[in-house]
Amino acid sequence: QVQLGESGGGLVQAGGSLRLSCAASGRTFSMYAMGWFRQTPGKEREFVAAISWSGGNTYYANSVKGRFTISRDNAKNTVYLQMNSLKPEDTAVYYCAARRAGYASSERADYDYWGQGTQVTVSS
Repeated sequence: QVQLGESGGGLVQAGGSLRLSCAASGRTFSMYAMGWFRQTPGKEREFVAAISWSGGNTYYANSVKGRFTISRDNAKNTVYLQMNSLKPEDTAVYYCAARRAGYASSERADYDYWGQGTQVTVSS
């Protein structure tokens, strides 16, 4: 069992930056692939970024490529999402997710554990 807790969300102006963190419980964090997803009211939860268990492979949605960076620190059981050049359309609740299989995936159904989410609001 893995429990996930996101932090770092907030209100920022367009063009600004935020760094989200997701702290995980459990001794096997380093074996899990991790992902970030986001959701706005009335829409499906969408993929943002993912990272393999070792950190050696990362994947991004086209909408955030070049602006967001996913990373992880297995010693701290934490995954990060650095978000730069934020746009109003990035406004959403951001969720982190853990996948028992160590390979990263962009598919929501591939993830086994989810956090409660953190709100990110980008003003224009």
